[in-house]
Amino acid sequence: MVEKNMLGNRYELLEKIGEGGMAEVYKAKCHILNRYVAVKILKKEFVNNKEFVEKFQTEARAAGSLSDSRIVNIYDVGSEGDINYIVMEYIKGKTLKEYINERGKIEYTKTIEIAIGIAKALECAHKNNIIHRDIKPHNIMITEEGNVKVTDFGIARVSNFSTITNTAKIVGSAHYFSPEQARGTIVDCRSDLYSLGILMYEMVTGKVPYDADTPVSIALKHIQESVIPPVQFNPDIPESLNNLILKCIEKEPIKRYQNAGQLIEDLYSIKNNRDTQIKLNSNYDDFTRVMDPINIEDFSKNNIYNDENLEEKDDYEDDDYEDDEENQDENILARRKKRNSQKGKGKKIAIIASSMVVVLAIIGILANLFLGGKLGGNKIVVPNIVGMNKDEAKKMVEDKGLVFVIESSETSDKPEGEVLSCSPNEGTKVKPKTEIKAIVSAGNKTVKVPDLKNLNIEEAKRKIIESGLNVGNIKYETSSEVKKDIVMEQSPSSGSEANAGDKIDLIVSKGEEGMVLVPNLAGQDINEVEQILKSLKLKLGNKVEINTNDKNKDGKVFNQSISPNTKVEEDTEINISYFKYTGNELP
Repeated sequence: MVEKNMLGNRYELLEKIGEGGMAEVYKAKCHILNRYVAVKILKKEFVNNKEFVEKFQTEARAAGSLSDSRIVNIYDVGSEGDINYIVMEYIKGKTLKEYINERGKIEYTKTIEIAIGIAKALECAHKNNIIHRDIKPHNIMITEEGNVKVTDFGIARVSNFSTITNTAKIVGSAHYFSPEQARGTIVDCRSDLYSLGILMYEMVTGKVPYDADTPVSIALKHIQESVIPPVQFNPDIPESLNNLILKCIEKEPIKRYQNAGQLIEDLYSIKNNRDTQIKLNSNYDDFTRVMDPINIEDFSKNNIYNDENLEEKDDYEDDDYEDDEENQDENILARRKKRNSQKGKGKKIAIIASSMVVVLAIIGILANLFLGGKLGGNKIVVPNIVGMNKDEAKKMVEDKGLVFVIESSETSDKPEGEVLSCSPNEGTKVKPKTEIKAIVSAGNKTVKVPDLKNLNIEEAKRKIIESGLNVGNIKYETSSEVKKDIVMEQSPSSGSEANAGDKIDLIVSKGEEGMVLVPNLAGQDINEVEQILKSLKLKLGNKVEINTNDKNKDGKVFNQSISPNTKVEEDTEINISYFKYTGNELP
């Protein structure tokens, strides 16, 4: 707990709203800009730990260098005494994990909407050479308006072209990290897309595809086991979305989407047409297929699966695990090692066979390198064509001896024909005549806004998405004329033109919930009127006196602002006029 409640003579800490393994998050008020912010503070026990301080600073640098509405903004970074803190955008909402837990599973149309938001945030990060490496529902915020915000860049890394340097340590969260993260090998943008695929799987099924008692066991499943297609758990999702998820979570990066732009394009295609064909790069007919097993002992020797290297205990933790799991994992590895040592000759034969496979693989690699150098010619570096007009990009690519291919186009605020992304990425070394596949902007296409009035809210949402638009703010109002959950108003209006992806705001009926009948107050005593209205959950508004010489009318209600028997919302004010005896009786 932070003892100080004011940081930098500016940020007043109001309440703790979150805590992880290495940091605490507070809601705070910025007294200079008079706004609420979130302040993330490194725990004191890590202040002198250079590694944790570096992670903390990495988060600020990584997220602070990005500008996208779907990424939580970083406002300030500071230190005061032994307090290191990051000031960021305060989000009113909940984590995607909470969102999933509340619903069990999420309707596929909403899943697509959320996935597009996350993918666009990743696209921004990847274009800035930043790999998140910890995409999981705990790090995705859903605002009160239903928008997506990606946060927690604490273990992000700046990439060198398309890849980052691998280390001996595993980073990420076991349920969501990629096979290459589990192996501790090279990680690039496709690892983030794998994690997003796992996240989509969880959204549509309510469960993660790989689960076990310990992080090590889960990591091995990512590497070894085939996944059960999500459609088997949720037959309501279209085959197209099922295939898209399977393509995201291919074990080999080359078989996945090669960049976020490709994934976004297919998500939009399914959003507009659930029968879109999504082509897979592998055969999932054999659902019980198991990949070649991994020798746990080898991993242990190479320091890859040692539990101290499984970074699950900082503030990017997978909430399913507690600290005592390290001992569990060590015991499991010890028992497995003991069993392996008892296999005798069988194991020796297996080791010899494995060694032969490794030798043959090395020979193959050397042969490939030799022949590649002799027969393949010099490698060519893919030029930077993102942001160029497609014609200019084509000329630049072809001048390099490569082949320019427009893979697809997508709606964008960029000028029509501008290259949005390419595969392979800029800087990649490829052979001559390699195809450079580009996604280009189709500009801002306009669509006709559908008529949503008198539709059920769920039907209206579906119609909005099918039209290539997005659901905006939804406001609920009581109505005595329109049934509950029926759309009463929309903005923009039906028939008008809107850009693809624009949001449609709706006003939806709450029915007569919270509505009451206005009583007849005429002739009631003014001293009793307020109590009568209060008993009906109404309020007394303005009181206007009308002079009278008739003492019998003194204090009696003469008129009311809303007619009797009218249905109004609770807490509605009723203005009245009443007689006031002047003291001059009529003769």
